[in-house]
Amino acid sequence: MRKRLYLSGLIPVVFFTCVGFLVMGYHPGAEDDGVYLAAVKSAAAPALYPHDAAFFKLQMRTSVFDTWMAQFVHATGLSIAWSEFLWQWVSLFLMLLACWLILCELFEERPARWGGLAMLAAMLTIPVAGTALYIADQYLHPRNPATALILLAVARVIKGKRWQAVPLLLLAFILHPLMGAFGVSFCFVLTLTFSEPVRQQVRSWRAQFVTDAEPETEAVTPVGALVPFGWLLNKPSSTYLDAIRTRHSYLLFQWTWYEWLGAIGPLVIFWIVGRVARKQNQTNLARFASAILIYAVFHQLLAMVLVGPPAFVAFTTLEPMRYLQLVYVFLALIGGAYLGKCLLKQRAWRWCVFLLAANGGMFIAQRQLFASTEHIEIPGRPSGNAWLQAFDWSRTHTPEDAYFAIDPNYMSAAGEDNLGFRALAERSVLADADKDAAVVTKSPELGEAWTRQVQATAGWQHFQLSDFQRLNREFGVDWVLVSYPAPAGLACSWHNQALSVCQIPAPAQEARTDGF
Repeated sequence: MRKRLYLSGLIPVVFFTCVGFLVMGYHPGAEDDGVYLAAVKSAAAPALYPHDAAFFKLQMRTSVFDTWMAQFVHATGLSIAWSEFLWQWVSLFLMLLACWLILCELFEERPARWGGLAMLAAMLTIPVAGTALYIADQYLHPRNPATALILLAVARVIKGKRWQAVPLLLLAFILHPLMGAFGVSFCFVLTLTFSEPVRQQVRSWRAQFVTDAEPETEAVTPVGALVPFGWLLNKPSSTYLDAIRTRHSYLLFQWTWYEWLGAIGPLVIFWIVGRVARKQNQTNLARFASAILIYAVFHQLLAMVLVGPPAFVAFTTLEPMRYLQLVYVFLALIGGAYLGKCLLKQRAWRWCVFLLAANGGMFIAQRQLFASTEHIEIPGRPSGNAWLQAFDWSRTHTPEDAYFAIDPNYMSAAGEDNLGFRALAERSVLADADKDAAVVTKSPELGEAWTRQVQATAGWQHFQLSDFQRLNREFGVDWVLVSYPAPAGLACSWHNQALSVCQIPAPAQEARTDGF
């Protein structure tokens, strides 16, 4: 019977992992992976990136993700591309496996379990309010395996095996400290809500509070003593503030109304779920919903305190609103479970309509987001994206110590699809105005270099030979990626219909007047 139960759970997890992977797509080097993939490649081959490694190494100083992946590559002999592809699939599998275990503890009905799993698999790339996050990324972000470990820890806590959650949370923390901290916070609240002695004590305190005629005051522990990063308390520089202003997701009180709705709405939903579950005597589900509500309210209030006063502007870089990522995981899980339980039931045609609508809609959204790139970028397969073609040629035909310059806003160019040159071309490049700005918010010491390099490449579309030679003199840049046809005077070795890869010729020697 145990073997049957194991297989009955494994089949839907594998199936929906494959479905989720096909719907969300796979895009290594996109968005944040411009930092993480470059760090992995640098850890595996230290000779890479002799000029600009600080723009990813400083952000990775709190995580072991890059060294762990590099060691996996060396131990297995797999390429970095195939290793990341494999671990992306494994991360999604473990995430859905953990959610299946959670569903089995919360719901008895099989349609509810399948519905929760199906909904989460379809919604892996749904935006999480205004946080600039998805439930899972379309590339191997350390957040993906960290989320899987946190969800496995949640399943252990609900099962009553709380000590088994500790190593899982520790691994999540060293992979992604921010997500690990949120995981520890939620599991702590979950432990309290599922612990009967604690619940009894809380009830006794509540009764005592109600009956006591004279309220008592308690000492308050200053939270400032708990802040681990001293630089957060320093006066921010102007360049640091410029970098923060490029991140809309940091600025909570500048969110739009629908972003606020995406943050507050789930709290109301889980309050309703908790009340309904109690009336139906679903104890585990009621406690689980209460834990989510307590966790969400606490972190929402904390975020509003931290990012409100101008004096605390540096705390915005801790991204406290990203607590919502776990909330959205559980929102998809519980919402899908109720859908399967109350509507889909055992009706095959209803399941077909639901799966086509949910997965088809998210698939279309992903194709629009990465419109110029293959939906699943299989390692080693040539790409039809003009930018990826230029990155690939630069990787295979330029020396490892080549130093590139590129339009600082290239990641927002038409057809570029937010793909990172540094990670995919495996070459050093001057800082960009988008992704490197996010790095500066986590590493303020890079602010001056970032500002200097971005300002030096401002007006890139109008650059002529003298401008490129100025970059060569000022930074040592010797290669450029420019639009095709290239500006006159550059020594271009390759081009496609949109881009050219060129060397910067040395400035002409001034005529000598000493007779020689």
